[in-house]
Amino acid sequence: MKKYFYNIWLGLYTTLVGMKITFSHIFQKKVTIQYPDERYPIPDNARNRLYVNIDDCIGCNQCSNACPVNCITIETVKSLPTEDLGTTSTGQKKRLWVTKFDIDFAKCCFCGLCTFPCPTECIKMTTFFEYSEYNRNNLLYSFVNLTPEEIQAKKDQLAAYEKEAAEKKAAAKPAVDGETNKNS
Repeated sequence: MKKYFYNIWLGLYTTLVGMKITFSHIFQKKVTIQYPDERYPIPDNARNRLYVNIDDCIGCNQCSNACPVNCITIETVKSLPTEDLGTTSTGQKKRLWVTKFDIDFAKCCFCGLCTFPCPTECIKMTTFFEYSEYNRNNLLYSFVNLTPEEIQAKKDQLAAYEKEAAEKKAAAKPAVDGETNKNS
């Protein structure tokens, strides 16, 4: 009979201890946030999605070389001497058309190593981190502001300019060779 009452007392005691913890949490500040509506502040040095200001990009390829997983792809085309591409926000003169600047966020490890070597500071980490996708191909971001037709036109213009320059150089070379033969 003694053990029977001891078991009842033990059951009540453990229930009261558990309820003491429960009641103490009822009057404390809640730690749960309503996520989509409320968010924790993100630290300034958080490493999240990359953003590229393509107007400041000079096509130096340093960010791509620094990337440990090769998720950045850059292609450039030299501008013609008659073209003025302007300057970046840091004052550097642009000499190349950036025809491809793609970042594959499916590969990106968000290390931030690509942001440090950029001389114009055009690639930066943002505070945006929610970008899940159902299709992996949607994680390939292109930052180029040229259309495919404009890119092809730039490539064609450069090829025509280089061909014309090579023809001028070839035409000038026999004339120089002929003058040296006369002097001999």
